[in-house]
Amino acid sequence: MLFVADSAKEKISELMNGESLDDSYFVRVSVTSGGCSGLSYEMDFDNESRPDDQIFDDNDVRVVTDLKSFLYLCNTTLEFSGGLEGKGFVFNNPNASRTCGCGESFAV
Repeated sequence: MLFVADSAKEKISELMNGESLDDSYFVRVSVTSGGCSGLSYEMDFDNESRPDDQIFDDNDVRVVTDLKSFLYLCNTTLEFSGGLEGKGFVFNNPNASRTCGCGESFAV
């Protein structure tokens, strides 16, 4: 399962409304090679499903990821941190053994 915190739900809703995206769009999250810790998170809006997609609905937000990425993201909570010290979207990933200082890459 992938989880969505209230802070992320609010920001996702704001972004989707700002871009005039309809209900056919969802948040696509994936893990790619790269970053200072070896693996990086990617996140975008999408409206096209793929055969190996894993689909999760939490807190009225649909989050979709491919099967390979889900192996790294299982039980991760998507959060949003705003304000002066905010980092934007943050992945609270219990599978990560270490993360980089910016929080955008991790290792397992």
